[in-house]
Amino acid sequence: MSKKNVFYIIFFVLLSIAFLGYSGYVIKGEKGSFFGEEKLPILGTNGHTIGGFSFVNQAGKTITSKDVEGKVYVSEFFFTTCTNICPKMNANMTKVYAAYKDEPRFRILSHTVDPETDSIPVLKKYAEEHGADPSNWWFLTGSKKELYKLARAGYMVDNGTFTGDEDFVHTQWFALVDGEARVRGLYEGTKKSDVDKMIVDIDRLLKEK
Repeated sequence: MSKKNVFYIIFFVLLSIAFLGYSGYVIKGEKGSFFGEEKLPILGTNGHTIGGFSFVNQAGKTITSKDVEGKVYVSEFFFTTCTNICPKMNANMTKVYAAYKDEPRFRILSHTVDPETDSIPVLKKYAEEHGADPSNWWFLTGSKKELYKLARAGYMVDNGTFTGDEDFVHTQWFALVDGEARVRGLYEGTKKSDVDKMIVDIDRLLKEK
């Protein structure tokens, strides 16, 4: 084989490698990995983010939206006296917590929908029953109106509108939020299959750049 033919073969091999490498880079930018998994969708209208908030956790500490900047977290809404969906939701949430409790970039935010009953001492006891460390699993209380507004307009886990003191949010949905305060997934907290998928998706978000 002539040197000229060898040169052309090497040239086209290198060109093919370069093309495949560039294609993989483009796919990575669009889908999140080389020739692989798509990125999780961003839910809501263009530019939708959770927005600012300020509540108090089971340790009496004020938690604001700044405390989750740059962190991946799961949000839920429950109440301590619930005997229907909430026990199952929080049994499943303990599995999520066990998987990521040592991950410094991850948090769980559990909001009460019954702040009149769920005082800080009540939330503290409930949190302890679920093995929650107040440094990374926060049971939050505050203004009912602000809690409900966040559930609906922020996390999109309920489609109602605030109607006053008799209004009530009772939702089984968990919201997965990225470090830019964008909702990246909604999961039924009562379903093992959904919670298992969310655990996998948390890992995907933690690896996302």
